Amino acid sequence: MILLFVTLLFLLWGIAMSLGDTLNKHFQNVLHISKSKSAYVQLSLFGAYAVMGIPAGLFMRRFGYKWGVLLGLCLYSVGAFLFVPASNSGSFGFFRFALFVLACGLATLETVAHPFVAALGDQRTSDQRINFSQFFNGLGGIIGPVVGGFFILKAGQTHSNDLIAVRNLYFVIGTTIAVVAVLFSFVKVPALSDPHLVAVDSYAVGFTEHIPKKLFHQKHFVFAAIAQLFNVAAQGGTWAYFINYGHDIMGLSSEKAGYFFGLSMLMMVLGRLVGTLLMRYVLAPNKLLWIFAVCNIVMCLIVAQNWGPVSFIALIMINFFFSIMFPTIFSLGLKDLGKSTEQASSFIVMGVVGGGLFPFLMGWVADHNVATAYYLPIICYIVIFLFGFMYPRLKRIVIN
Repeated sequence: MILLFVTLLFLLWGIAMSLGDTLNKHFQNVLHISKSKSAYVQLSLFGAYAVMGIPAGLFMRRFGYKWGVLLGLCLYSVGAFLFVPASNSGSFGFFRFALFVLACGLATLETVAHPFVAALGDQRTSDQRINFSQFFNGLGGIIGPVVGGFFILKAGQTHSNDLIAVRNLYFVIGTTIAVVAVLFSFVKVPALSDPHLVAVDSYAVGFTEHIPKKLFHQKHFVFAAIAQLFNVAAQGGTWAYFINYGHDIMGLSSEKAGYFFGLSMLMMVLGRLVGTLLMRYVLAPNKLLWIFAVCNIVMCLIVAQNWGPVSFIALIMINFFFSIMFPTIFSLGLKDLGKSTEQASSFIVMGVVGGGLFPFLMGWVADHNVATAYYLPIICYIVIFLFGFMYPRLKRIVIN
């Protein structure tokens, strides 16, 4: 029951994150801003993770998983309600502030939910359990662009060229999240033991009951935090300009491009299912990670060539290979960190700020040519490849 409720959180923040990319295109149309300036949407969303990552971890450590979830849901709801005055004022800065508050809630939920899910079972299956929960995050990612395309980007409807639809949609979202928070307040969460305290899985280097001496001496954690930064940077840039690619390069309407974005999120869900099965029966998580990173390097090269439908299919497929990266990097980075697990979770979540910085770089290129901008994520996937490939040598626990 608790696992299902926590898994619902993955769904809820998946909707919010993918809706942000719909807003990116809508603000370009309604507020008349450039592609590079619209990247402030991603900065507001992902930048909140850098601000809230450590405070959320400290709050969770002090008050526990349940209160961490409630704090995240409250911030999420307040941020959504702030869209009402932001829409009335028509201020891009006000929208960015509302997104920032909302994303502080998402950062809190993400900081809490990953170790929460990991703590709900055996460490040997933590990779699979987190990927299962991330399946619902991907499902939320599908729902977000479809809802955004229908209610915000759909041409010809009454409020397709103003901010009223945005206001109404986020008011409904804020109300829904508030109801979820009230319901979760009645859920009884038992005391949970930390499954990362003892190294007993196939990726551990021997058995130890010792707590790591210093968190930043754990090379696998440090590289995981770096890899996550580049991973979310690639995600932020790829998603931010997907609808622009469909509109500018493929000649699609913004609404149809939004639906194709939803299709790409479906590919992410399928990739997560396939990836979970491969991890369970065929390949170690770190091996699958670097293989998928190589695949995305190839996909980005194809996208950048502007080969029509072939390149657009490759753009959609990026999400298939991206699918396992965030949860796998997260889980590999948390292995055998003992009581430092929550703190490590905070630092890895802070890496999500990469998704707020990288779209500016891609935006500057996309202002001239959207297709060419997709050369840039290759840098990110090289870093992810190195983390996955080198992981067995990085995984050496420093003990007292």
